[in-house]
Amino acid sequence: MKKTIVVVLALTFFLYACNSPSSDKANNNAEDLQKTSTFHFSNASKLDTFKVALIGKDTKDMQLLFTIKSFEGKEIYREEISADELLKNYIATADLKKESEKLKFLKEEIAYFFEEQHFLEPAVTPNEQPDKNVPDKVFYNELKQSGLNGFDYRLGKDHNVYIAWSAKEQKVKIYYKCC
Repeated sequence: MKKTIVVVLALTFFLYACNSPSSDKANNNAEDLQKTSTFHFSNASKLDTFKVALIGKDTKDMQLLFTIKSFEGKEIYREEISADELLKNYIATADLKKESEKLKFLKEEIAYFFEEQHFLEPAVTPNEQPDKNVPDKVFYNELKQSGLNGFDYRLGKDHNVYIAWSAKEQKVKIYYKCC
């Protein structure tokens, strides 16, 4: 009797393992992987919605889509980052040979995207001075005056982009690019 129960349990386990949704193929489907956060960005008193999503079925075809919608619901920023290009930046320092390892890395990037240190309050402090990494000194000085917040994200291992809202131009602009 014990042998029959053990055989039935083992068979049930093997059948479940073969049909389990946690198989490698199911884990590689990242069509719905996304994260959302809110932040005072284009307005000092109203929240904008930040969203990052991993779009696609395979890492070689995936895009990391980053958008910001104003408190009014209007899309004010959109950046599409090729997952393949992002992975190439880390190939030397991370084990990214298997599809599952690549997808795990991209999931970690999504989690990292909205960590607290990326939300900059304010974007530029009154004491900061522009350096060689500031593409638009007029905008940089506008941020000093407005006190609006900023946000930074990375496009690769040594490539960060800092963005903020330009009240004068009514759009999101890059105010710093750096390592």
